Amino acid sequence: MKYLIVGGVAGGASTAARLRRLDESAEIIMFERGDYISYANCGLPYYIGEVIYEREKLFVQTPESFAARFNIEARVRSEVERVNPEKKTITVHNLDSGGLYEETYDKLILSPGAAPVRPPLEGIDTEGIFTLRNVNDTDRVKEYIEENDVKRALIVGAGFIGLEMAENLYEYGIQVSVVEMADQVMTPVDYEIATAVHQHFKSKGVGLHLQEAVTAFRPVEGGIDVVLKSGLVLQVDMVVLSIGVRPDVKLAREAGLEIGEMGGIKVNEFLQTSQPDIYAVGDAIEFPNPVSGRSALAFLAGPANKQGRICADNVVNGNHQKYKGSITTAIAKVFDLTVGATGLSAKMLDRLQIPYKEAIVHGASHAGYYPGAIMMDIKINFSPEDGKLLGAQAVGIDGVDKRLEMMSAVIRNGGTIYDLMELEQAYAPPYSSAKDPVNMAGFVADNMLSGKVKMISWRELKDMDRSNVMLVDVRTAEEFAMGSIEGAVNISLDGSREEYQKLPKDRTIVVFCAIGLRGYIAARVLMQHGYDVVNLNGGYKTYSTAMAEQCNPIKYSEPEPKKSVEVKAPEKVVEKKSLTIDACGLQCPGPVMKLKGGMEQLKVGERLEIKVTDQGFSRDVASWAKMTGNQLVDVKEEKGIITAVLEKGAGVCPVVKEGAGNNKTLIVFSDDLDKALASFVIANGAASTGRKVTMFFTFWGLNVIRKERTDAVKKDTMSKMFGMMMPAGSRKLSLSKMNMMGMGTRMMRKVMRNKQIDSLESLIEQARNNGVEFIACQMSMDVMGITKEELIDGVNVGGVATYLERAEDANVNLFV
Repeated sequence: MKYLIVGGVAGGASTAARLRRLDESAEIIMFERGDYISYANCGLPYYIGEVIYEREKLFVQTPESFAARFNIEARVRSEVERVNPEKKTITVHNLDSGGLYEETYDKLILSPGAAPVRPPLEGIDTEGIFTLRNVNDTDRVKEYIEENDVKRALIVGAGFIGLEMAENLYEYGIQVSVVEMADQVMTPVDYEIATAVHQHFKSKGVGLHLQEAVTAFRPVEGGIDVVLKSGLVLQVDMVVLSIGVRPDVKLAREAGLEIGEMGGIKVNEFLQTSQPDIYAVGDAIEFPNPVSGRSALAFLAGPANKQGRICADNVVNGNHQKYKGSITTAIAKVFDLTVGATGLSAKMLDRLQIPYKEAIVHGASHAGYYPGAIMMDIKINFSPEDGKLLGAQAVGIDGVDKRLEMMSAVIRNGGTIYDLMELEQAYAPPYSSAKDPVNMAGFVADNMLSGKVKMISWRELKDMDRSNVMLVDVRTAEEFAMGSIEGAVNISLDGSREEYQKLPKDRTIVVFCAIGLRGYIAARVLMQHGYDVVNLNGGYKTYSTAMAEQCNPIKYSEPEPKKSVEVKAPEKVVEKKSLTIDACGLQCPGPVMKLKGGMEQLKVGERLEIKVTDQGFSRDVASWAKMTGNQLVDVKEEKGIITAVLEKGAGVCPVVKEGAGNNKTLIVFSDDLDKALASFVIANGAASTGRKVTMFFTFWGLNVIRKERTDAVKKDTMSKMFGMMMPAGSRKLSLSKMNMMGMGTRMMRKVMRNKQIDSLESLIEQARNNGVEFIACQMSMDVMGITKEELIDGVNVGGVATYLERAEDANVNLFV
């Protein structure tokens, strides 16, 4: 038998080696148009970045080693230009001699791979613009960097290879930016997972331009001008195109082989093409995805190697071994992060119109009490009917790969979220938790399907009408003070069951915490008291990361020349007591609480060092230091561990004591919406500086703090008439000017929502949470027939003397 193989690398080389192991007597010839038959193309970016220092380590086999070990003839620089299925011949172009010749076959295996996309843009052939697909590409890139002293590079396309190139060029010492047409990097993962990569780019100082496209490349003195669709022009020294690849099917199409709907060579379950004696493997083939059942492509080395083995078995022994397809499990290292996906993403499920639900969990890489635990994010997509696991993704610094492989195995076997719940991982504190994050993802999904909790995504919350919703942040007061969702009220979970039962039942309650667990507990409490309540999927961590600015445009700059340094005698160092705290493995609010407890042990001027693995801490610690009057001396991150150094301050920001003469008082006389807004903006601004603020509501101003609905209150006829004529609560207030029978009020509230300006109701809740004192004038209440039961919670009733006592200690008194 005579077997010919077109193309080497993963698919072709593995097929050839397996053929020889099965048939020692066969004649086997492999044709490769390039210089190398089998190399680690996934390792190419790491050779450029000198992580892999020795070039020879990229090569798996050479023509000589292939011949010596397997007795296989490998003809490099031999391009197959034509296949004639009727004659069972191929036409080969010898690229060195230029001659053409024919070779016959009994069985032919095609492994042409995929070709990089190179769009027909102005200046696309400018020197310094590269694609990266093979060893020759790699050599050209590396040579160009060294010979041209490259300092600024642009990656076009943010796929797996593009981001790996960004990292390796950065590690080489080159300033890097990435341009991507989509609203996220790495399209096989969902937006919630990609945002972690976006924020990591910021921490590394790598540029990121999302929803951008290149329109032209223009050579200029000193580099290349890259023109973007927004009009922005980036001047760089080199460009790497990583826009994507497409199956190389030219040979197959001209031979009359069937091409699939996705543009790949269509094969059956035995990897056989539409011609019985021709098989195909690797990046060029199209085969049904096991999860969706729809035709799909998979540009991955793992599936190509497995296809080679299966194909060889079927070629030699007859069609008996079936290929089951690839669920496209892929993973990449992006600086300190590991990010990967398996199965179907939400975008793909939407495109295929397959119904699904999604769950997001944030869990530690191993037991939190064992040193070095680092948070990771896991997202799963599953069927709402039977819980079948459709897709899974993860991002983090440690332990991501094994979680992804656990979930991949479940998907591959057609498993469900209930299998995730029951997965038995190897557990010991240094390696996992008794309830692994993968188990937790299953638990969350089970709670959703069983009706134990209703979930809302960050995107649904962003787009929903907030007028019928109340946001409740169940984190601690310290966490709330460092940032929350606009309009949320803070009712901490612990010890707050009575407070929860005071929430309005005519509105949907959205509860949330840092990562979702405390929100789930609060939701269960409220559901059992008859509330319509939903928990925020992934908590504030997912919401805040997704809502943050995702792009990171940087300004390229030339390295500053070294300056001569004047040598001075060393100054006397004043040694400061240092307290070291290890908060690694703790989830928010654990690190902040540890920090607070540690600072309380120090004297002014002494320092504290804290190590944390919660990736949100670098932002939180700056807010906490500013809020508490302490100094953040340094914060840095290395391999997922954030180390912060703080110096104990004198406490500039804490609340000023009563009687200090710096307090503020406001008399709220009007019930005009615009004037009420102004009064609460001023009150909240004053409260944020640590001042004690008192608001005295009198006459019409009482309507601002009236409840919208109250139980029946016994009143005389005159009081009832007053009540009917006056606005019942802040939502009924009108404008002082241009009210236009309520149209102006509605327009103003709409503009405020569009401009993301807090509503009056949000400002009132903020004022209460900021400790602003509300006093209702007793005399005005009596005149207008308003009772205390009609006022919102937390309002004290007093007279003029009460107000004057507060005003005596204030240096600002306003009448609104």
